[in-house]
Amino acid sequence: MKNFKFCLAAAALLVAQLNVNAQDDQGTDPPAKSNIQQYTPSKLIGKGQWDLKWFNNLYTQTESTFSEGKEPRESFFTSTLEAYTGVGTNKRWNVGAIVEFRSNVVNDRSALDVFKFDGEEGSARSGLTSIAPSVKFVPIASVSNFSIQSSFFIPLVDNETENGVFLDQKGYTWQNRFFYDYSFASGKWQLFSEINSELNFGDAADSFANNSLRLTPGVFLSYFPSAKFTVLALAQHSQLIDTGGTEFSQDFTALGGGIKYQLTKALNIEALYTNFVRGTDTGLGETFNIGLRGIF
Repeated sequence: MKNFKFCLAAAALLVAQLNVNAQDDQGTDPPAKSNIQQYTPSKLIGKGQWDLKWFNNLYTQTESTFSEGKEPRESFFTSTLEAYTGVGTNKRWNVGAIVEFRSNVVNDRSALDVFKFDGEEGSARSGLTSIAPSVKFVPIASVSNFSIQSSFFIPLVDNETENGVFLDQKGYTWQNRFFYDYSFASGKWQLFSEINSELNFGDAADSFANNSLRLTPGVFLSYFPSAKFTVLALAQHSQLIDTGGTEFSQDFTALGGGIKYQLTKALNIEALYTNFVRGTDTGLGETFNIGLRGIF
C-alpha cells in the first residue's frame, strides 16, 4: 500500500511538472529570425543601425555571340562596397553610398590574373571606377517588404578603353532597383524578386552604353534547412535598350544558384554562381561571386 501511495504521489508530481513546462513553452516567444531570413534587400534597417556589404564578382568568358567557337579568355572583376544607415524612426529611409573597384584582364590571361593588379600594357587595367550616393526607401508604409534603392553613379575613369583593355563605362548612371520578397507560411521557403533599371546618359562618343536604358528583372528562390543556412536558385534577364542614337542594344539571360550562412549574429557570408545561357551581342561566360554582409 505504501508503495502504491508513493507511486501515486510521484505520478502527481510528474503531471504537475509537465503542466508547468507546457505553460512555460506556451509563454516562450518564437525564436528570432537570423539576418539572412529577415534582412533581404527588400527590408530596411532602423535608425542608428549600419548595413555594410562587400560583394565581389568575377566574370570570365571564352565564348560570345560575336563569333563561333572558343575565344581568348577575358575576365572582369568587380568589387563593390555598400554602406547604409537608418534614418527616422519607422524603418522607411536608409541613406548611404556605393563604391566600385574593377580589375580586368584580356588576351587569354588566366582569370585569376585579375588579382595581380599589374596593369600590364595591352592586357590589364584596374582602379577605382565609380562612386554613388544612394538612398533606400519604403514607398508604402503598410508594405514593408517592398522597397526601392535609388543610386546615382559618378564615373571616375578617364577612358573606357586603353590599349585595347576595357575598364568601365565612362558615363553617368541613374540606377533604380525595385525589391520585393515573400516568405511562405512554413518559414522554410522565401521568394525574392528584383527589377533593376539603369539609365545611362552622357556623350555617346564617350561610352557604348550612354543614352541607353538597361532593364534587369530577376527572381531568387531560397530554401532554409535552418535559420542560419540557405540554398537558393536564381534566374535573371538583362535588356539594354538604345534611347539616344548609339545604335547598340544587347540582351542576355543567366541562371545560377548559391548559398548563404550566418557566421555570427551580425555577419553573414554568401557565395553565388551564374552562367550566361543565351544572349545577343554579349559574352557567354560565367560568374563567381562571394560577399560579406554585416548589420550592426
